[in-house]
Amino acid sequence: MSRTAPVAPYPAPHDNTARRLEWSFLPPNLRAYIERKCGSGVVSAISQTSGFTPGFASVLVCEDGSRHFVKAASVKAQRPFADSYREEARKLAALPVEVPAPRLLWHLDDDWVVLGIEYVAARAPRRPWEQEDLDAVLDALEQAADALTPPPPDLDLDTAEDDFAPLLDGWTAIRETRGDLDPAHLVEAEALARRYAEVVGGDTLVHTDVRSDNVLIDPEGRALVCDWNWPVRGTAWFDSFAALIGPRGEGVDVDPVIAARRLLRDVPAEAFDIALALYAGYFFTQSELPVPPTSPHLRDHQRWQGEVCWHWLAERRGWS
Repeated sequence: MSRTAPVAPYPAPHDNTARRLEWSFLPPNLRAYIERKCGSGVVSAISQTSGFTPGFASVLVCEDGSRHFVKAASVKAQRPFADSYREEARKLAALPVEVPAPRLLWHLDDDWVVLGIEYVAARAPRRPWEQEDLDAVLDALEQAADALTPPPPDLDLDTAEDDFAPLLDGWTAIRETRGDLDPAHLVEAEALARRYAEVVGGDTLVHTDVRSDNVLIDPEGRALVCDWNWPVRGTAWFDSFAALIGPRGEGVDVDPVIAARRLLRDVPAEAFDIALALYAGYFFTQSELPVPPTSPHLRDHQRWQGEVCWHWLAERRGWS
């Protein structure tokens, strides 16, 4: 793997970015229900502290030695996250078996939304990114794109053109607040971002949120893609390109990767510039919002992602 200078050190602890509900704080009747679904009493719960949401997400170790991955959110107290888990259950249930992803085993939709998901003895990708893990992720995304073109017929998906439209909303504020960036470059970047509908459309179910905390690497070195909350119908290359943002920020030379990958190598260069401008505007805007108390590292993560996209775009456009 060839490397370049990192844009900046990643500002958050990779494995400790979420403040999640713990097993002991779930209602007793809900714990009893989950134990019945697991088929054995829970003796320990290993909270998964990566990611940026506060819902319950733990590996449950049971008296019989079995392990189960369970996610849960309260409809009353955590409605946005309960809605997200509800959508994830709907999407997971519809994924073809060819998609490299942990399978949904059962779910509850009542006062709480609870998902029982296949447990995989796996690890997160190593950071900074290594060639072996990045290859595994891109292999998995190519396999997923093959299986999800066209999307499952029983899934009603928004189009990327419609879903991404709000990502443009922050450009007025960016022009007013980012005095450190060349105004002419900001104008050019905004013009690129506003052309997003020219390049993001397609007939593939696109995950839209591929990053290291949404991927697992199994003991054989294969990648599994997790957290299928908000996929859209869009272009097949989008996830593979988005998966390169983190590696690019940590100093991976992604140009040889793009040239070697079948979903990326024939994409027009301007399409990538448009995607980077869209992402940069979105991340710059999100990073200025208040910090959620349940996700103290979210804005730092978004600010870093925005800077990575901006630097990558500047390099591609030849901006000084």
